[in-house]
Amino acid sequence: MSVLQALIAFTLAAGLLTITPGLDTALVLRTAAVEGPKRAWLAAFGVCLGTLCWGAMVALGLGALLAASKLAFDVLKWAGCAYLVWLGLNLLLKPRTAFDLGGSVASPRSGAAWFWRGVLNNLLNPKAGVFYVSFLPQFVPVGVAPAPWMFMLSGVHVVLGLIYFAALIGATRPIAGVLQRASVVRWLDRITGGVFIGFGVSLALARR
Repeated sequence: MSVLQALIAFTLAAGLLTITPGLDTALVLRTAAVEGPKRAWLAAFGVCLGTLCWGAMVALGLGALLAASKLAFDVLKWAGCAYLVWLGLNLLLKPRTAFDLGGSVASPRSGAAWFWRGVLNNLLNPKAGVFYVSFLPQFVPVGVAPAPWMFMLSGVHVVLGLIYFAALIGATRPIAGVLQRASVVRWLDRITGGVFIGFGVSLALARR
């Protein structure tokens, strides 16, 4: 996989991951609806900082290992491929029919607390950590230093997230309404699942 191919593939996969509704989407939408756009942006920036933290931890922790050991690369490659295919099959075979945007959000005393809520919402989600550990190493091109490249990819993910959060905050009510439709949630999950399976298979066939 060349540098350009890896960047395009990661951007596509990360874009789909970004728009698939999850805990971060729920937090930003609820905050925008209840507390207004300013605090929603604070929460969004917190989520993005959490993403960068995951990226840094994966890059620093796995970068040196991947650079030094072909065996480590192969083990992570096959584990990551298996995880992507498993995740994709679950999304395809068991798509959600609803995305919960309800529930009350306790209002912190200070606006900065929304920022830290966004950070913790992301960092305390174990699925985010597992996904990054198995996901980022799959997009390291031949001859590229793994650590800085993986951290750069997490930066790409953050940019995509900021664009998506801008859309969420700018159109809270229409987007919230769309995400309440069972058909939309089902098809988002199915499309994302199909793409993840495709990436898992293609990465399994790829060589370092």
